[in-house]
Amino acid sequence: MLRSRHTHDHACEHGHPPGDVLKVAEARCAERKLKLTPIRREVLQHLAASPSPMGAYDLIEKMHRESGRRPAPISVYRVLDFLLEAGLAHRIESRNAFVACAHRHDGGDLVVFMICDSCGCVSEASGAPVQQDLSAIARAAGFSPATQVVEMFGRCAHCGDGDKA
Repeated sequence: MLRSRHTHDHACEHGHPPGDVLKVAEARCAERKLKLTPIRREVLQHLAASPSPMGAYDLIEKMHRESGRRPAPISVYRVLDFLLEAGLAHRIESRNAFVACAHRHDGGDLVVFMICDSCGCVSEASGAPVQQDLSAIARAAGFSPATQVVEMFGRCAHCGDGDKA
């Protein structure tokens, strides 16, 4: 697997166009012999186009407004589970919401999320150096983590610039 070291914004100025996210999704699904069904594609497109993380019910409402049909919550949660397992989306734990991802993460890679308190954008960075420290701390305590999530809150560069006079 390709190890990526990257920083990118999901919602700010450097977000991924939905087309880029879909190209990565199609390639990843083809390599893993997974199906990118129409509803999976639609949910991923909405996540990629969103200016901030979206919850399942936000997705349902967006789909209802655009297509007139209202998918069952269980269907949307299944799609989100698929996207997470395929590495095509991330869950922002503190917001119980999701963002699309066009990068190729290994399953155990730690990703650090920086969440702007002002505009809600989510920036993502590789957490490889932090992951080594967290693993050492856990080992020393005899703890076996199932998941590791790092979320930081503050102001993004765009919103921070607005405070400078």
